Amino acid sequence: MTWSLALSVGIDELDAQHRALLDLLNQLHSSVTDGLTRQRQLELLGELAEYTKIHFAVEESLMRIFGYPDYERHKTQHEGLIRNMVDLQQRLDQGREEVDAALMRHLRHWLIDHILQSDQDYSRFFLAAGALAKHAKPSWSTRIWDHLQFCSAKCWS
Repeated sequence: MTWSLALSVGIDELDAQHRALLDLLNQLHSSVTDGLTRQRQLELLGELAEYTKIHFAVEESLMRIFGYPDYERHKTQHEGLIRNMVDLQQRLDQGREEVDAALMRHLRHWLIDHILQSDQDYSRFFLAAGALAKHAKPSWSTRIWDHLQFCSAKCWS
């Protein structure tokens, strides 16, 4: 799955995080189609789950800062996905489920629908409330994630 402007929420930092989520999802998909080990698939799913939590924390922080009126509903959606991912990880760890095409379709569907619907709603609100589309520096969450990705690939291998 590739990033397109149709998925943009108009705020560079959030778009960058959404692209990172798509990239992790694509890596997980490739691990299935390329026949990588189950252990590697579980690691990639873990990375996707952790980055998703970081991204949701950023979105929810912005919602509180800007006084987003639909915060509770959006937060409930986030909590539901996190619960589903934790349950999925447990089922996978116990060998009761496989990372397969059906699971990949479900994750892609949820992410795309969430960005195109719920995230578009908050982005219009944020921009109308004075959020800037561009920032000179990446956020703390992006810098931390990039550092962790760099270190996991270079520092601890």
